[in-house]
Amino acid sequence: MASLIATVRSKFLDAIRSVNPPGRWKILVVDEHSQQLLGSVLKQFDILEENVTLIEAITNYREPQPTMEAIYLVMSTSQNVDRIIHDFSDGRQQYAAGHLFFIDALAEHLFEKLTSSPAEPHLKALQELYINFWAIESQAFSLKRPASFFNLFSPPRSDAAFRSARDKLEEELRVSSKMIVNVCVTLNELPYIRYYLPSHHPPLGALKPHETTRAPPPTEGSGRWRTNLARGGDARAYETADSDYVAKMLAFMVQQGLDDHKKANPDFPKVDAARPRSTLIITDRTMDTVAPFLHEFTYQAMANDLLPIDNGTKYNYKFQTAIGAYEDKAAVLSDADNVWTELRHMHMREAIDKLMADFNQFMQDNAGFKGEGAASLNDMKDMLANLPQYQEQREKFSLHLNMAQECMSIFEKAQLPAIASVEQNCATGLTPEGKTPKTLVEEMVPLLDSRDVQNSNKVRIIALYIQHRDGVPDEDRRRLYQHARLSMPDQDAINALVHLGLRISRGPADKDTKKKLKQKSSTEEEYELSRYKPLLRTVIEDHVSNRLDATMFPYVKDAPMLTPAPSLRTTPSTGATSLRSAKPSWHRAARPGGAQEAKQRVLVFVAGGMTYSEMREAYSLSKTLNKEVIIGSTHTMTPREFVDDMKVLELGGVGSKAVPNGLGESRGQRPYQEFYDELYFTRDAPRPAPAPASQARQQPGRTARPSPIPSFASANSVTTTSSGTGEKEKEKKKKKGLFHF
Repeated sequence: MASLIATVRSKFLDAIRSVNPPGRWKILVVDEHSQQLLGSVLKQFDILEENVTLIEAITNYREPQPTMEAIYLVMSTSQNVDRIIHDFSDGRQQYAAGHLFFIDALAEHLFEKLTSSPAEPHLKALQELYINFWAIESQAFSLKRPASFFNLFSPPRSDAAFRSARDKLEEELRVSSKMIVNVCVTLNELPYIRYYLPSHHPPLGALKPHETTRAPPPTEGSGRWRTNLARGGDARAYETADSDYVAKMLAFMVQQGLDDHKKANPDFPKVDAARPRSTLIITDRTMDTVAPFLHEFTYQAMANDLLPIDNGTKYNYKFQTAIGAYEDKAAVLSDADNVWTELRHMHMREAIDKLMADFNQFMQDNAGFKGEGAASLNDMKDMLANLPQYQEQREKFSLHLNMAQECMSIFEKAQLPAIASVEQNCATGLTPEGKTPKTLVEEMVPLLDSRDVQNSNKVRIIALYIQHRDGVPDEDRRRLYQHARLSMPDQDAINALVHLGLRISRGPADKDTKKKLKQKSSTEEEYELSRYKPLLRTVIEDHVSNRLDATMFPYVKDAPMLTPAPSLRTTPSTGATSLRSAKPSWHRAARPGGAQEAKQRVLVFVAGGMTYSEMREAYSLSKTLNKEVIIGSTHTMTPREFVDDMKVLELGGVGSKAVPNGLGESRGQRPYQEFYDELYFTRDAPRPAPAPASQARQQPGRTARPSPIPSFASANSVTTTSSGTGEKEKEKKKKKGLFHF
C-alpha cells in the first residue's frame, strides 16, 4: 500500500527532476504556501541533491540569473502570474528560461494572460500538480483549516447576518472542495461520492433555513400538484433550503470539480484495471459528537490528548545524555519514526509492552547485553543512559519512554480510570457487563465535586451524559454545572451542543430523538475503558458490505452496480453462482515476492475536524476489510482543542486559537479567484539596500549562496521510510503548442 506522503513526495520530485537544463544546475522559486507544502514532505537537502543550486522566494528581490533556468513552484494566484510576467518583461530577463509548476489548477483567464504576455517566449513548460493539501500520514490528509469549524457551525449573530454568513460558508466549502479534488487527482481516482444526510435535525449554522437566504416561496395554488416535477422549479427551490446540509453541499461541489477536471483532461483517471473504482464518503463533525469528548487510551490519541504536542507532530522533552546530564530535545513525530508508526495505534498497555520488548531485543542484538533485560519503564530509562554508541535509536526509545511515562503519570493523577469509566458508560449506553447503566449520577457527582478533577474533564463528562440522556431538564443541567463549579465559558462549551444538532434541554413530554446511525455492539475482545468505537467505523463497514442506508448516505451522481462476487470458474454457467464453490478473487493471498495488490480505496472526509481515534480506524479497517482506507478532514483536533472551540462557537470563534478575532465580515458573493488570491496573498518584500561596490558579486553555486529562505530547513520536515514511492505521474501539458516545450 503506497503511502500518501510518498505519493506527494514523488510528485514534487518528479516535477523538479523533469527540468534538465544544459548547464545542469537550476534555481527553484517558491512562495510562502508552496514552500510549506514542499517542506512537509522533503528536506532542503533532498531538494539541493536534485541539482538545485538556489531556492528563492518569489516575493523577495532576486538578483538576475540570465544564464540559469528556473523552476517556479507556486500557488495559482493572480499575483504570482504577474510576478512571473514581470520577471521577463520590459527588457528584463530574470532567468534563462522558466518552467512553471502550479500547485493548484490555473484559472483559464490567468493561463491566457501568461500566453499573451512578453514572458511567453521564455517559458518552456506549464504543469498543474494538484497537490494543494497536507499529507500528514501514510493514510491521512488535512486541509489545515481549523477556522472552518466556526464557518460551518457558528450561528449568525443576527437575522441581518444570515446572508453574509452563508456567503462566507460557501466560500469555505468551495476551497475545501478544490482541495479534495486535488487529493483525488493525486491518487488518480474518480470516485463515486456519498454524503451524510441527517434526519434528526435541520441544517445548522448559516445553512439554517432563513427568509434572507432561501428562494422566494412559490405562488399560491402550486401546492395542489402532487408530483414533485409538476409542482415546478419555484417550489423545489424554496424547499431546497430545508436540505442544504454541509456534507451535501460539499459533496456536490466536489462532484462538479471532478467533472470539470475530467472534461479538461479526458484521459483522467489513467486506467488501472487492477484497482476497482473508489468511493468518497463525505460527512461532518455532527455525525459523531461523542468521539471528540472521549478519553482515548491508544498511544497516539492518548499522547495528543494529555501531552503538550504541537500540531500532532512536535514534542519537547528531557533527554538523558551519555554522561547522565539532561538536555531539552524537540522531537518530530512522523512516519519517518518507525517506533512511532508501530506503536501509535496500540492500546497504551500493549504499546508499553512492545516498547520494552523491542528495547530488550535491541539490547541483545546490538549492545552485547547480558542479563534479564528491562522489566519496567524505569529499568529501561536506566539502561538507555548506557548506550551512547547507538545515538539515533537511543533517542527514539528515549522519546517514547518519556511520552509513555508522562501519559501513565497523568492517567493516575487525574483520576482518569474513574472518569473514563463514566465516559464509556455514557458513550455506549452500556456497562462493561452489557447492562444499562443505572448509577451514572452517583458515579458522576463525586468526580464533579472533586477539586482534583480538571474543569475540562468535567465538561467532557457532562457533555457525554447529556448526549446519553438525549437532553436533561434545565434544572438538572444547572445542578450539574453547580456541582462541577464550571465557569461561564465552560458552560458555553456544553450549551453549544445545540449548534451541532443536539438537544440539551428536555421536557417531560419530549420523546427520544430517532437517530438512524448507531454504534454496533462489538464482538472483539476490548478494554473496559476503550469500548466505544467511532461511528465512522460503522459507516465504512456498512458501506463495504453494501448495508449503508442509502437515504442517510445517498450518492451524488452514479452509484456502483451491486454485482455478485465473481467466480473463479473458467467455463460460463447459466445457473446461479455459489460462493461456496470458489473463493472470491479479492480474498486471494498475494504471491510471495509479487507486486502489491492494488486494493480498492475508500476515501473519507470529515468536515469540521477529525479525531485521532477516527484516524486510527482508517488503518484498522484497511486490514480487516482488505481495502485502502484514506481519511481526511479540514483539520485534526484533540478533545482539549474541541472543548476550547466549543466555548466560543456561538461567538463565531472570537478568542479561539484558529481565528482570535473571529470570522470577520463577508465581502459578499465574488469570483472564486478573488477569494483564492486573498487566501494565499503574500506581500512583496522591500528591495534590499545596494551592496557596497567593493563587494564583487559571487557567481551562483551550491556553496556560494545559501538558500534565502532560512525557514525552509526548519519547516515541519518529514522523510518517509516507505519503500513504495508511488507511480510517476506525468500529466499532459495544458494546451500543447502555446509554450515552447
